[in-house]
Amino acid sequence: MIDVRDATPADAVALAELRWEFRAGRDPAVEGHDAFIDRCAAWMQRELSAGDPWRAWVAVRDGRIVGQVWVDLLRKVPNPIGERERHAYLSNLYVQPAERGGIGTALLQNAIEWARANGGDRIVLWPSPKSVTLYRRHGFTREGDVMELTC
Repeated sequence: MIDVRDATPADAVALAELRWEFRAGRDPAVEGHDAFIDRCAAWMQRELSAGDPWRAWVAVRDGRIVGQVWVDLLRKVPNPIGERERHAYLSNLYVQPAERGGIGTALLQNAIEWARANGGDRIVLWPSPKSVTLYRRHGFTREGDVMELTC
């Protein structure tokens, strides 16, 4: 059985390991494993302790974290129209390959519900090629008006 719960600062090292697995599994790492884990865990612990703007949830099976998702609320400049004044940036949705089959959906649904409940106008993300179908099943489109500039 899978339990989805709020991530806590105590989860930071496990979450950093999942982040390493996720990103170093897609592209060659330019930073050593231990240095990255230390740096990432410190960042995650700090962000989870603050509770704002970043939020994260974990999927736990048999006491072990097997997946995670992060959301950051970005405040927009106030406007006089009926558009909400926050965007949600969804990042780092990752489930260990052996655990896939509904866990990513559970994490994503939790993040979507939270973003809506907290005034999100829209949720933006940069999907991996394999995750596009998951996001489309939940109503995400790639035809939106989001543009980016890589600095």
